[in-house]
Amino acid sequence: MSASQVHSLLINGEWVSTGHTAPNLNPSDLSDVVGEYVQGDAADVDAAVAAAKAAFPAWSTSGIQARSDALDKIGTEILARREELGELLAREEGKVRAEAIGEVMRAGQIFKFFAGECLRLAGETVPSVRPGIGVEVTREPIGVVGLITPWNFPIAIPAWKIAPALAFGNCVVIKPADLVPGSAWALADIIHRSGIPAGVFNLVMGRGRVIGEALVNHPGVAAISFTGSVGVGRGIAAACVASGKKVQLEMGGKNPQVVLDDADLKQAVELSAQSCFYSTGQRCTASSRIIVTDKIYPAFVEALKVRIEAIKVGAALAAGTDMGPVVSQGQLEQDLSYVEIGKAEGGNLVSGGSRIACHTGSGHEGYFMAPALFADTVPAMRINREEIFGPVASVIRVKDYEEALHVANDTEFGLSAGIATTSLKYATHFKRHAQAGMVMVNLPTAGVDYHVPFGGRKGSSYGPREQGRYAQEFFTTVKTAYTLA
Repeated sequence: MSASQVHSLLINGEWVSTGHTAPNLNPSDLSDVVGEYVQGDAADVDAAVAAAKAAFPAWSTSGIQARSDALDKIGTEILARREELGELLAREEGKVRAEAIGEVMRAGQIFKFFAGECLRLAGETVPSVRPGIGVEVTREPIGVVGLITPWNFPIAIPAWKIAPALAFGNCVVIKPADLVPGSAWALADIIHRSGIPAGVFNLVMGRGRVIGEALVNHPGVAAISFTGSVGVGRGIAAACVASGKKVQLEMGGKNPQVVLDDADLKQAVELSAQSCFYSTGQRCTASSRIIVTDKIYPAFVEALKVRIEAIKVGAALAAGTDMGPVVSQGQLEQDLSYVEIGKAEGGNLVSGGSRIACHTGSGHEGYFMAPALFADTVPAMRINREEIFGPVASVIRVKDYEEALHVANDTEFGLSAGIATTSLKYATHFKRHAQAGMVMVNLPTAGVDYHVPFGGRKGSSYGPREQGRYAQEFFTTVKTAYTLA
């Protein structure tokens, strides 16, 4: 993809340029411009919503085989181009090559899954309590859906919102994160060439305060699905409730990783390192609070310190890189500020926590940071309360499983929670009593399947779950029909 190429908006089946563009920069190499991407405005949102509304009657009642074929074609092309699209993703977001290709493959698999779901949307026929009357319960699409996606999974999260929306007969207007428009634009190009009718799918890029607000407040939009920060999400929820829109929110996490005395030390260290620092810690499911019981605590902290100091930080596409850059200057400054907060609060910074030069690759300037590990922290510290969204983790010492569970649940968030243990008793108890939407036993807190529900509790999520068959709860509405025999 040429840096000189201008990447336009997609509205009503046509590529549209406003004349205003913004550069997409590679966080591994700030001299590398991935491309120029058109910036839309509220008028472009109006045009996209109008196109989607016009396309909805035919699309929502179209044959399910046509919808299935289109989604399958999209998934096939994504998988066939996984190396190319993975390189684009790594350049614009900073994931290392293997992680980026894995994310692209997940996007392709999601479209393939929902190609099948087009054919599996079932209803019920039940008897009425009144003789001679039949009752049918069916699901129908809800209308024009506005999708607002984040920068940390620039192709997978758009895929897991777009695919079910289209599969169930809705029309879409999507606003990708302005930091990473490239992967979403490439996905839009694939969708555009899939045979889906004009207006069914629309891409409007630009600033969240312009495009996002216009989508949320547009009277022609029936529903909003948002993934992003807690503050923005709460504002969207309030606006949607006021206007009667259906709303789905995936927001923050402060995910606990419990390590018990009986855990396999090597396994616990590895899964903790992956949870905290892979994808540069820029995952809502990443663990940033490691809660460790007394007897294993000293050995665990020392072993984790050794493990993370072996992590090779460098350019996302360079051979041998384990952890790429932070996504932007603003995010890097936020991460570094929390390191200073942790030190000021009395945390023991045992490793990392500073901006560094690239360890691998070309040596160009980028947003590189050594993964930070704090030990001897307590739950009340800000670094244990607030989501940092970077390669910063802290270890909390507790006396036993009961205290570990209490500390794990002592958070306003509830997305993912993990436990490392060889005890069936504690694993079983934790799965039931961890206040999180997803629980991992002897696995990293980050890393989920595409065919099962994704979502959390408390301040992490609002509304129906995403992904898998549960996606129909958001992207359809239920109708009950009575017929006199």
